[in-house]
Amino acid sequence: MESNAREAPTLSAAEFHAARRFVDTDFGRIAYVERGEGPVALFIHGAALNGFQWRHQLAGLSDIRRVIAPDSLGMGHTEARAGQPLAMKDQAAMFRAFTDALGVDRVDLVGSDSGGGAAQIFAARNPQRIRTLALTNCEVHDHDENGPASLRLREQIQSGALVRSLQAGAESPATGKAVMAPFYRDARRLPDEVVATYFRPLVQSKARIEQMLGYFAASTNRDLIEIAPQLRALDAPTLVLWGTADLFFPVKWAYWLRDNLPRVEEVVEIAGAPVFWPEEEPALLGDKLRAHWTRHADERR
Repeated sequence: MESNAREAPTLSAAEFHAARRFVDTDFGRIAYVERGEGPVALFIHGAALNGFQWRHQLAGLSDIRRVIAPDSLGMGHTEARAGQPLAMKDQAAMFRAFTDALGVDRVDLVGSDSGGGAAQIFAARNPQRIRTLALTNCEVHDHDENGPASLRLREQIQSGALVRSLQAGAESPATGKAVMAPFYRDARRLPDEVVATYFRPLVQSKARIEQMLGYFAASTNRDLIEIAPQLRALDAPTLVLWGTADLFFPVKWAYWLRDNLPRVEEVVEIAGAPVFWPEEEPALLGDKLRAHWTRHADERR
């Protein structure tokens, strides 16, 4: 599919920070930003990011949805309770508690990267809560945890190089964009405020750094294997959108989802796009989600 990188509505970092709210759960104090009214769309961000990943969707889809973007456990401004496990299954359980705390009983669910893995678990365990599902590049049940990119990341974590890179990037936008380069078509085009919004919460204290490292260490496909039977029975219309130049999540996994989830209606390939393409192609994502939700306006509320 051709790139569609036109302008899309967005929130600035200042607007995003000013809109942040918190809700208390048994998992900790969960940070989130929301915009709009009506049926809820819950957006789950990827690793080392936070709800700011969805700034374009918060601005651009709030005319038809109450768009909610939480920060996952161990990421962003969420304050996880002491000793809180951070695996994908724990993130999924937190989303259940989070939506309970907000009085939300059904969502259009969108997940990206490790947030997509957690979204699958949340959907599989709470099928009655899922109106529609959309997944971008993410883990799947059948994924190889020992691919070259994953092994390099583990080496960077173990050597301390990842933390040093994030600390340097938090202080220097140019350095931060160099760190982010493998995950975007052209990270140099990201606004400087994006780097600070992502990196600074991760490295602001020793405790935050430990939580971030715990997030990465807890990621395992065992959590996805456990829920495979429920996922294969998920009765939710599903949209899959996949960048074809992802170092972590090859495009064949998009078709694994198509072949294993019963209601995948479309697989959209974004040619030459790495994992965090939604930030570089917000109009494309917004258009696809709007159409997906409109097709299923009469689904159970």
